[in-house]
Amino acid sequence: MDYREAAQFLKRHDNYLILTHKRPDGDTIGCAAGLCRALRELGKTAHVLPSLDATTLLAGYLDGLTAPEGFAPDTVVSTDVATVNLLPDNAQPYRERIDLAIDHHPSQEFFAKETCLEADKAACGEIIWKICNELGAMNAEIATPLYVAVSTDCGCFVYANTTPHTHKAAAALMEQGIPAKTLNKRHFRTKSMRRLKLESLILQNMHLYHEGTVAVAPISLGMMAEAEATSEDTDDLAAFLGQIEGVLHTATIREHEGGECRISVRTDASKLNATRVCARLGGGGHKAASGCTVKGTVEEAEHAILAAIDGQLAQPTQD
Repeated sequence: MDYREAAQFLKRHDNYLILTHKRPDGDTIGCAAGLCRALRELGKTAHVLPSLDATTLLAGYLDGLTAPEGFAPDTVVSTDVATVNLLPDNAQPYRERIDLAIDHHPSQEFFAKETCLEADKAACGEIIWKICNELGAMNAEIATPLYVAVSTDCGCFVYANTTPHTHKAAAALMEQGIPAKTLNKRHFRTKSMRRLKLESLILQNMHLYHEGTVAVAPISLGMMAEAEATSEDTDDLAAFLGQIEGVLHTATIREHEGGECRISVRTDASKLNATRVCARLGGGGHKAASGCTVKGTVEEAEHAILAAIDGQLAQPTQD
């Protein structure tokens, strides 16, 4: 369904539970918070399922919105979730009963009863903004998390996925009187000393391939410990390597406990399709930004992602 049909669906139903994806980013949290507030503005009962692993930076947007223990929803909606495999553990009881999925990922698996997908949008927040306008529900409280959703998924409007529509949505949200200056400082211009130490270690341990156009950075548990860094300090690390002159494609490999490595791939989509690279390892996402998970050491994960990159670069087309 399109965004107008999604709005009509939301008007017809009530008693909502909104789901985000695990390892939540600003888009999924911002969309859930904005949509929840919009539904409440319409007099609906709406809650967001508590996020198990949201960073402190993002968790505050859900204050006052999370579902109380024992809440039994009639309607379940997911925001920015491309596959049920991305649902956190506490969302697993709802994986077979999601009524509406609102998403912008080309790799959307259509797991819900109804899906509102706009794969040309830089952020799912752009779609939620349109839906809220269609609902006639918009104010500064709704617009603030939606601005976070839109701005974080396009790197404060500098990533290649940014479109005129992205700017249009952001401008309209700013017109609601949101604290845009404060939000931009918080999300894009503030780094902890731990984060800066971690970035230094990343530069020391990164590897360049394909005549310097491909950068791969392992982020081991040892590096995290040396920098005294936590997950709070790793937000949007995938974009860091792309700032190096001459680098077109990047992969950051984050080691986790239990022998698991999570890989984030960023590419010049005209030359390398990140979705297809990560699909070779069971992942997915967007043409310019995708991810996957590999079992093994960081060295094994680096070999795996390099093989996937090499294999995709050898393809005649990246469409």
